[in-house]
Amino acid sequence: MSDIRSLVIGGAESAGGAGTFEVVNPANGEVIYAVADADRGNAQQAIENAAAAQQAWGALPFQERAKTLNNIANVLEARQRELAMHLVEEGGAWIGKSMFETGYSPSVFRAAAAATYAPVGEVMPSTYNKVSIAVRRPLGVVSAISPWNFPLLLSSRGIAFALAAGNAVVLKPSEETPVAGGLMLADICHEAGLPDGVLNVITCSRDSVAEVGDELVVNPLVKAITFTGSTAVGRQIAGQAGTHLKKACVELGGKDPMLILQDADMERAVNAAVFGSFMHAGQICMSAERLIVHRSRADEFIERVTQKTAKLTVGDPMENIIGPIINRKQLDNIAEQVEDARAQGAQVHTGGSHEGLYYQPTVISGVNTQMKVWREETFGPVAAITNFDEEDEAVALANDSEYGLSSSIITADEEHGLELADRLQSGMTHINDCPVHDEPHIPFGGMKNSGIGRHGGRWSMETFSETHWRTIEKGHRHYPF
Repeated sequence: MSDIRSLVIGGAESAGGAGTFEVVNPANGEVIYAVADADRGNAQQAIENAAAAQQAWGALPFQERAKTLNNIANVLEARQRELAMHLVEEGGAWIGKSMFETGYSPSVFRAAAAATYAPVGEVMPSTYNKVSIAVRRPLGVVSAISPWNFPLLLSSRGIAFALAAGNAVVLKPSEETPVAGGLMLADICHEAGLPDGVLNVITCSRDSVAEVGDELVVNPLVKAITFTGSTAVGRQIAGQAGTHLKKACVELGGKDPMLILQDADMERAVNAAVFGSFMHAGQICMSAERLIVHRSRADEFIERVTQKTAKLTVGDPMENIIGPIINRKQLDNIAEQVEDARAQGAQVHTGGSHEGLYYQPTVISGVNTQMKVWREETFGPVAAITNFDEEDEAVALANDSEYGLSSSIITADEEHGLELADRLQSGMTHINDCPVHDEPHIPFGGMKNSGIGRHGGRWSMETFSETHWRTIEKGHRHYPF
């Protein structure tokens, strides 16, 4: 264990009220460092510091906030390699994925900086010839709770636009990736000139997360919550937020379908399916977890996907594409789903086994709608294949899920693909690509049990601000008494 990492509250390092907890490298089981374990008191202190700092930050001219956000992007770029190594060590992420994530995250802050220059209101007609305007203004304090699978990117998404809108933020990263997902960001924001207290980072263990998470939602100074994570936790947060009449933007689980139509370009379909199923060992909310293939193309598709999958290397993420699963609980869930499918008659073409936390990339066919691998989020390196005969059947299969995050369609007829996309119950659909795609300025989010609200661009600015109606009476209104 190399060092101890503290909370960052009001620009200063703080000890955790519950002590410390260890962060383990899933690739080799070694303890990397100890991290401060926050309690409810730490969360309250962070929120109070954020509230105190927000007024001055929100009152800054928009171009000054933009300048700081661009400075953050610059520092992120300058420290890319350092950040990538944290992602590899804490999250077991393939170095290629880590370099992508560290290269993408600066663009989130640049998009947020650009959003400060966008219109923030509109002028409306008035019955009484008033000057009638609607404007957007900061909420105050925003709580951001981020996950472990893309910790730097998703923490950046959670805070960048909230800061752009003039809010202060309290960020709680995952206990699996507290440095890459939070404490490094605090350090980078300080280096970039973000005023103390505008971003506060509190880390906590699984034992403390219930009370810390509760405080981040119910504290009256918190006006909005952004959360990315499991559906079970997201539902609780959204429910609490609703009870307290607060905004909540929650991006949750997925069981994303990929439709391969009869006219699909098979090379494109295979490449998209393998990337969509196995990028970051399938530990992505947008992973292609259900491959729905026209029966006439199924044999060719299965053969080619199996051949390509069997070539993926597994091991040390500095050298191999498929790294470890984040922890034993998640690995056991993956193994249980595959064994359940095998027991019900599904055929395992490659993979289906593991050594330690390294689960082999797996291709299974003959999947039906009663299997756990069809119904439950897998979040692992498993490509589950089923067949269809008619397109209505394909649409019904795609929509047969409690989730609705992302989806994709592979077809030679792009116009038809767009028509078919209108029938899919998902927040996003990509034609001739896999479901895994994001850009910092687009409306990212899902429907059904995949969440509510949208991140990205002007949608984030709406999420992290409130509408205020203002009028000026010009002397034309008649009062009856």
